[in-house]
Amino acid sequence: MKTNIVTLKERYNNILSFLTENQKRIYVGNEASLLGFGGISEVSRLTGVSRRVISEGIKELKKPDEFTFDRIRKQGGGRKSAIEKDKTLIEDLERLIEPDTRGDPESPLRWTCKSLRNLAEALKTMNHKTSHKMVGKLLHDLKYSIGYFRILAKIGGASLW
Repeated sequence: MKTNIVTLKERYNNILSFLTENQKRIYVGNEASLLGFGGISEVSRLTGVSRRVISEGIKELKKPDEFTFDRIRKQGGGRKSAIEKDKTLIEDLERLIEPDTRGDPESPLRWTCKSLRNLAEALKTMNHKTSHKMVGKLLHDLKYSIGYFRILAKIGGASLW
């Protein structure tokens, strides 16, 4: 039994970097079921994988027809977007940039004079969890051209406003 456990830890560490989440779950589930009683606890202790994940792997092994190879995570898995978590984020961002928006409202090219970092700080004071990178992505999604303002600033055109 000791030889099995030592080689299990070595096997797991050797292939870990090649496995997706699904494959890791099924691998540790298989090893735990082969060990029998106490296998889940032993595999969890050796690999650091939670007992719940190992149990899920065992369940998936028993129903191979339900396993899909086209997804790494189950539908709906992963981190939720900032907009899904914070429903007022977009409204508050639009309220912040509205006074300083430039460009024709009918045109696809609009830009703002406020910096991403200043907008992010203003949103943080409104109790939003965000960063300047997130503000840039949101502005891009709202069809604002951030790069256009940067170009104008470099050539001195920004001083016209």
